[in-house]
Amino acid sequence: MKTLLLQAFAGMLFLLLIMALALFLPAGTLDFWQAWVYLGVFAVCTILITAYLIKYDPQLLAGRVQAGPLAERQRSQQIIQGLASLFFLGIYVVAGLDARLHWSSVPPGLCGVADGLVALGFFVVFLVFRENRYTRATIEVSEEQTVITTGPYHVVRHPMYAGALLLMLATPPALGSWAALPCVVPLLLVIVIRLLEEEQYLVAHLPGYAEYCRQVRFRLVPFVW
Repeated sequence: MKTLLLQAFAGMLFLLLIMALALFLPAGTLDFWQAWVYLGVFAVCTILITAYLIKYDPQLLAGRVQAGPLAERQRSQQIIQGLASLFFLGIYVVAGLDARLHWSSVPPGLCGVADGLVALGFFVVFLVFRENRYTRATIEVSEEQTVITTGPYHVVRHPMYAGALLLMLATPPALGSWAALPCVVPLLLVIVIRLLEEEQYLVAHLPGYAEYCRQVRFRLVPFVW
C-alpha cells in the first residue's frame, strides 16, 4: 500500500510540475493568477480522488497509475496516447503564450465559472471510478469484468471521456485564454479515435457489451453523439 501511495502521489506531482512548466515558461512570469488558481483546483480534485481510491479501491488505483503511451499494449493506442499527451500540453503552452502576448482575455468571473466546470469534470470522473472498478488507464478486459450499466454509464457509454472533455473544454477560459480553446479540437479527435477503438475491443472481448451499446445510444455527449 505504501508503494502504491508513493507511486500515485509521485505521478500526480510530476504531472502538476509538467503542467506548471508548460504554463509559466511560455508566460515568462509567475505573475499568472489564473494558472495558480487552475493548478490549485486541479491538485485538490486529484488529491481527493486519489485519497478516495486509496481507501475504497486501491486495486483500481493500481490500474490507473500504469498510464501513458508505454503502458499500452497495442501500437495504435501507443500512438494515440502519445498524441493525446502532446495535444494536452499544447493547450497549456498556448495559454501561457497568450498570457505573455495578450492575444485574448477572459473576464475574471468567467475564469471562476470555468474553474467550477473543471471541478465538475473531475466529479464526473469520480462518479465513473465509484461505479466501475475496472476503469483502467489502458484498454484491456479482466477475467471477472462485467458490463456496467448504472450511474453515469446509463447516460453515455464513455462517461470518463465525457468528464475529461468537459474538463479540457473549460481549461482555456479558466486560464484566461480564448486563444487556447481551438487547441482542444485535436485532443477531442484523439479521444474520439480512442473510444471507437475501445468500443471495438470491448464488443469483441467483453460479453454483453454489444447489447449495452444497443441500449445506450450516446457515446460521449448526451442527445448528441
